[in-house]
Amino acid sequence: MADGRTERGRRTREKIADALLELLDEGVVEFPAERVAERAGVSRRLVFHHFVDMSELVDLAITRRLEQLAEQVRPLPVTGPRGVRVAALAEQRARILEWITPARLTLLRIEHPSPRVRQVTEEAFAEARRRVAEIFAEELGRLDAERAAELLDGLDAVTTWGAWHHWRSGGKSPQQARAAMEATVLNLLVSADHPRA
Repeated sequence: MADGRTERGRRTREKIADALLELLDEGVVEFPAERVAERAGVSRRLVFHHFVDMSELVDLAITRRLEQLAEQVRPLPVTGPRGVRVAALAEQRARILEWITPARLTLLRIEHPSPRVRQVTEEAFAEARRRVAEIFAEELGRLDAERAAELLDGLDAVTTWGAWHHWRSGGKSPQQARAAMEATVLNLLVSADHPRA
């Protein structure tokens, strides 16, 4: 019986968090409990039965969105023509970064994110960098350790949310931002073709 209650409670918490994420995706930036409760189909009282306050709810919702990000990532080619690898990376990153933007903007407004949110965020950044290193291992492998690290830093920087948000907030459409990412990555990789003497 207790296990059933625990499972129902977990599902209700997730339902409430998902309601907040739906509002987030629609561009809502304030989350009054009444609005979240209405979207989740529960009472305001039930929201505060499951969450101490709205910041705890936002925290869970952001954590869920960051965990969902990992489910969006598919294997990308790590061998073959450079242009194909770059295009595949730009397509996937553009799609994911556009989708994650509302949650990232909300996260920036949270003064003290929980240790769990910080951990999930750091893991996402580390995994994104690892995947870039894997996709361009051929180019990075031609360079000495210092230059390879510099190139990887650049590739990592232009394929993460900061660069994406810069392009999008500067007026570029998602298609234009994706093209800018693709061109920038290609230009950075040219340096691997001309190792310094």
